[in-house]
Amino acid sequence: MALEPYYVTDEAYKKMKVEYEELIKHKRPELARRIQEAKELGDLSENSEYEEARTAQSFLEGRIEELSDLIRRATPIRNHRLDVITVGATVDVEDLVKKAKKTFMIVGIEEADPLTGKISNISPLGKILLGKCEGAVVRLKTPKGETTYKILKIK
Repeated sequence: MALEPYYVTDEAYKKMKVEYEELIKHKRPELARRIQEAKELGDLSENSEYEEARTAQSFLEGRIEELSDLIRRATPIRNHRLDVITVGATVDVEDLVKKAKKTFMIVGIEEADPLTGKISNISPLGKILLGKCEGAVVRLKTPKGETTYKILKIK
């Protein structure tokens, strides 16, 4: 089964790589030292420092594995088309129901932050916008009712 692409901006890709390197080169050895020091304190069955270090190590290894997978699957968003909406595009729309203008950036799932206008390519709104051109009108059914957007500009 092919892995689903994971879309990221160059900025997010660089942040993931920096975090991964920090965890591998600094945090992992630091935790290994903590575990060794805790072992030297004696009886491991009643050693809370050892248990805390092992728990932290488990979380660290999980994050390293997650970042490794994301970096391997990452498809950086670079040059996107301006004639149709693609991942990486910034889109100005008009909400025809509320008579309000909004701006959205279509990003990968990990970068999505609807409060700042970054919507995922797999969100209902993201899916409905992908492939549309300027001037197109799209309708989206939400729990609060139907919303209609007119695409004003693709950047």
